[in-house]
Amino acid sequence: MHSDGTLSIRVNGEHRRVAAGLSLAGLAQELGLEPTKVAVERNLEVVPRSQLAAVLLEDGDELEIVHFVGGGDHPAAGLAEDRWTVAGRSFTSRLIVGTGKYKDFAQNAAALEASGAEIVTVAVRRVNVSDRKAPMLTDYIDPKRFTYLPNTAGCFTADEAIRTLRLAREAGGWDLVKLEVLGEARTLYPDMVETLRATEILAKEGFLPMVYCVDDPIAAKRLENAGAVAIMPLGAPIGSGLGIQNRVTIRLIVEGAGVPVLVDAGVGQASDAAVAMELGCDGVLMNTAIAEAKDPLLMAAAMKAAVAAGRLSYRAGRMGQRRYADPSSPLAGLI
Repeated sequence: MHSDGTLSIRVNGEHRRVAAGLSLAGLAQELGLEPTKVAVERNLEVVPRSQLAAVLLEDGDELEIVHFVGGGDHPAAGLAEDRWTVAGRSFTSRLIVGTGKYKDFAQNAAALEASGAEIVTVAVRRVNVSDRKAPMLTDYIDPKRFTYLPNTAGCFTADEAIRTLRLAREAGGWDLVKLEVLGEARTLYPDMVETLRATEILAKEGFLPMVYCVDDPIAAKRLENAGAVAIMPLGAPIGSGLGIQNRVTIRLIVEGAGVPVLVDAGVGQASDAAVAMELGCDGVLMNTAIAEAKDPLLMAAAMKAAVAAGRLSYRAGRMGQRRYADPSSPLAGLI
């Protein structure tokens, strides 16, 4: 102890002078810290939190005081959490994945985890009454953890789709749904007349339909006016893996929409997902691209990264395109 009644100590590598008789808890409070929310190491020995008030500082003590902080560096403003909202519900992941074509429910659940998706589309099918022990999707993918999005895959009339979604709402209470009414089986293109009729009826019944549609800006606006909470134009035929074939019209839909726009169908690889996001879409829905990959889990992770990268690229704003070269290095001062 010094003649002035103080002690010399080191706290987190810094020299300090403190009053004699000060406890570790008292030091924490002097530093503006809550003793119950820190951990203290004194001379290389951890002091139990319950004893911080009883242990007095001594001259020459070396202390490490730590607490929990968010992992990693502080993100730049442009990298801050970028959520999107549909029908008043907010999500972090902009990737929606399906539940078809996987070898089993276990693989489906593992791919969902790897994708980081929060929304998963589910088909509404008859219960297997002949085998009550048959596995069910809900045994592997918890509907309390993930947002189930019942869809009308396989429906070719508005009446079929409406009936299916009424049953889905009764089964799980879901009102946020994915509507698709197909025109014919070869191309699986949507029948827009029936799709529009189903959208109007479902919206009047309190459903919140996210609607699969053709890449037509006029049709998209009509769906929005009819009550669609999201517009989901196809990038290419369902399950084709051809990539985004219609960038111009999708961009026009994005520019004219007052609700989220998500590319639905056609994605085959990660770069396709990035392109969809760079067009300004709010998200991407896919199934076959992941389920039929040689390694579905690895592809799911790739799609997660691609959607995030495409979104950042869109927000950053791409450089202008030029007809001729423009050197990056200055020409002044050449040797």
